[in-house]
This record gives sequence, structure tokens and C-alpha cells, in this order.
Amino acid sequence: MSEITLLDGGMGQELITRSGDAPTPLWSTQVMADHPGLVAEIHGAYFAAGATIATANTYAIHRDRLAGTAQEDRFAALHAAALDEAETARDTHGSGRIAGALGPLRASYRPDLHPPHDEAVKLYAEVIALWADRVDLIICETVASLAHARAVLEAALPSGKPVWLACTVDDEDGRLLRSGEAMAEAAELAAERGAAAVLANCSAPEAMPAALDAMAPAGLPYGAYANAFTRITKDFLKDKPTVDALSPRRDMGPDTYANHALSWIAQGATIVGGCCETGPAHIAEIARRLKAAGHEIT
Repeated sequence: MSEITLLDGGMGQELITRSGDAPTPLWSTQVMADHPGLVAEIHGAYFAAGATIATANTYAIHRDRLAGTAQEDRFAALHAAALDEAETARDTHGSGRIAGALGPLRASYRPDLHPPHDEAVKLYAEVIALWADRVDLIICETVASLAHARAVLEAALPSGKPVWLACTVDDEDGRLLRSGEAMAEAAELAAERGAAAVLANCSAPEAMPAALDAMAPAGLPYGAYANAFTRITKDFLKDKPTVDALSPRRDMGPDTYANHALSWIAQGATIVGGCCETGPAHIAEIARRLKAAGHEIT
């Protein structure tokens, strides 16, 4: 049997659910600011479920996301707070790694809005400089185009930390990034530039098998962590919508999601977890299945 790295699940929707707050354009960032300790509680729930990595709540803390909000001047403080919460959960649990989550600039799923290369590299590097010495690895998440991949890898790799490139693929054709470019090219780029792993994230579970097939030839460790949204339409996120603009699937409970995750492992994936609209129960069921199948969770 294989050694499997088990990531955690979604943070933003879990925060909204547990806090009872109405969603805002700042999503998990606003809830973290309003409810200190809640992010650590969720990290702790994922560790208890069997996850071995806490993905820090840094995904959406970009200057462009904070612009025009009450959090605009708290860029560095919010990153520090997110890392404090992850470290608290890890220390309480007694083990685990912390991943810095580097989300896309401007908007998720919108490769057409990604900034020019030099601007993007500078902005990504500014984020990484705030927390690279406090994380064990960096996950460049929801990468939607080759231009995005090039910029985020150029910014992240000089940190000296292992860098995982996690791409969001078309929900109907996992061979393609949301830009329409080939997932295989992104995987090749990750291998050429020196990334430590390549993954597909925040896409429909049904799209992941094709994405995994596209990644495998690059020769890197690979894996997937899907969302449980209904299909993300091409015009989503045009102007900072709130999370209630997306609909959760009712057919993607822990059992069904774990079926998908175990099928990805059968394809050769060695890194699995969950993304938006998955929670600790999903991760716990994956952990249970992995142990029952004789896999070692690392």
C-alpha cells in the first residue's frame, strides 16, 4: 500500500457555517477577524479527523481583495493572525505541518483578470515574504492559467520551501485549465521549474480523473482536492460576489466524496483532501477508508 498525504478540507464555507455570519466579499478573512480562535478550532477539527496538514487561512489575503474594506490596512496583521491560528492548532494537536495558501490575485476562476507577469510576481512574493519562515510548504492554489502558473512559481520557488502547484480545471473537461490551456502543460511547467508536487483543486470531483491522467507524465508526486459546488459557470466572480453566489451539491456527502478520493489514489495520486464545501466529516471518512485499505497517512 501507499503513503498518502491527507490534506484538510475547506475553510471559508466552514467558517461561515460555524460563525453564523452572513457572507461578505472578504469571505474567510472577515470571519477570522471577527471571531478570533475559530480558524484554529477548524484546523483542530481537521487534524482530529486525520489530516496531516493545516492549510493556513491566507488564500484570499491579497491587497486587491482588501482594497476599499475596513481591513485594507491590516494586510500583514491578517497574514500573521492566520498563521497564529494554524500554529495554535498544530501545537495543540501535537503534530502536523502548516502550508501557506497562496490564492489567485483579483479573483478565483478568472484567468482573464490575472495581472501582468512582473506585477503578479511582485505581489505574490510580497505575500510569501510575510510567512515563508513560518510554514513547512507553500501551496499555490486555484491556478487557472499558464501565465498564473509561471508567475506564482517564480515568486514562490526562491523561498526554499517545497512548492506545490494546485490548478483549477474545467468542471466538464479536467484535461483543461479554466483558461482552456492544457493541464499537462501546467504539470510540465511545474516539473521544469522545480515544484515538489502538482495537484488539481477547487474543481468538480468528476473532473479530477482526467486531470490526474494529464499530470502523471510530468513525473512529480500528484493529487487532487475537489470542491462540492455545483458547476462553476464561466461568468462567476465578475465583481466580488459573496459565497452565497455558489450552490453546494447535495449529492457529495462524506461517503460519496471518499469514493472519489480513493479512486484518485487508485490512479496514482499520493496527495488528497478537500476544497470548498467539504468539511471535517469528509476528511474523517477518507482517513477511515485509507486506514482500512492499509495505506499509511503521512
